[in-house]
Amino acid sequence: MSQKVILAYSGGLDTSVAIRWLKENYDYDVIAVTVDVGSEKDSAAVKEKALQVGAVKAVVVDAKEAFVKDYIFPALKAGAVYENVYPMATSLARPLIAKILTDVAQEEDAVAIAHGCTGKGNDQVRFEVVINALAPKMKIVAPAREWGMTREETIKYAEKYEIPVPVKSGHAYSVDENIWGRSVECGVLEDPWIEPPAEVYAWTKSSIDAPDQAAYCEISFEHGVPVALNGIAMNGLDLINELNQLAGLHGIGRIDHVENRLVGIKSREIYEAPAAVALLVAHQALEDLTLAKDQARFKLKVTQEFSDIIYNGLWFSANRLDLSAYIDSTQRFVSGLVRLKLSKGNCIVVGRKSPYSLYAHSLATYEKGDQFDQSAAPGFIHIFGLPVKTQAELQPRFNISAEKSDKGNNK
Repeated sequence: MSQKVILAYSGGLDTSVAIRWLKENYDYDVIAVTVDVGSEKDSAAVKEKALQVGAVKAVVVDAKEAFVKDYIFPALKAGAVYENVYPMATSLARPLIAKILTDVAQEEDAVAIAHGCTGKGNDQVRFEVVINALAPKMKIVAPAREWGMTREETIKYAEKYEIPVPVKSGHAYSVDENIWGRSVECGVLEDPWIEPPAEVYAWTKSSIDAPDQAAYCEISFEHGVPVALNGIAMNGLDLINELNQLAGLHGIGRIDHVENRLVGIKSREIYEAPAAVALLVAHQALEDLTLAKDQARFKLKVTQEFSDIIYNGLWFSANRLDLSAYIDSTQRFVSGLVRLKLSKGNCIVVGRKSPYSLYAHSLATYEKGDQFDQSAAPGFIHIFGLPVKTQAELQPRFNISAEKSDKGNNK
């Protein structure tokens, strides 16, 4: 009797080919596991395809709500974007998918878990680090890393064995998507000089084709989590779906990024993340209103570290747990309403308010009602600037004007 392997099955080129390849090379009975994080339009069709290709069993797990609650919203509260650009839709989904794979592997008494990642990508790291953390004795197989075929050769392999795949020779884009975003790579995109062709975009209008009339939307937050759109209370899944449609219509969320992969190479990626971009902009605006200066500055450091943790596949690490505790603490008063203007690819904050706002009109205004004590300014300036004045008097060579004078005298 053949041993069982759990395959992370997307229905794409590599994982479809992997079903037959695993049987040929390892004599495994393949159980195809598809984790729906907002990418599956027809679960029945995905299961049928896996069985048609040769899987002995196909399972589809609906994990959309868990993805939003346990991964997307913690990342949003952190303000997590990789290299200040990428909201990390793919990166965030991988630890959840890997966790579900290990759960199914234990339920099915499988001896191995397989994934469709290549040896040049980040996802192999993300999957395997999580599997090793949650099921350290589980064998891991990476067919696309082992078989040595180019993408064109993989397509020909699929054609040879009549394996239905969504790409043909000459049109070999690699696409991954979930509710938080969509990524596209390969093909002509591998040349960072070439402008992405219109065909790579599916969720967003170009700024030229976006409506001339701007749209306004209001997003309500409670403790850093969005809870309503335009005054209508929504669960996280519905809110993100609605915002993906609205922001995408107005050209929001297109990202063309040359990023530094975890494996040490640079890669050109095209992303679409309409809801993610809009929510990150709105969340930052609310934090600007409710966090003190020192909190905001320190959180920036935590944000960068948290983003790297997600990108590098270290979600199930003690460091991530510790940082999450800090981030949750910063969100205690990040509640309120943000108004966005969506226009021709631009997402602009045009209003924000919070019952916990640290903005005091009586202190900020220059008009009647000003309560700022301007008479305190001279003393503050004296104390604040005292170290600079003292050093300038006692160490004149560190005085800029003195240095210029000395250089002039030495000519």
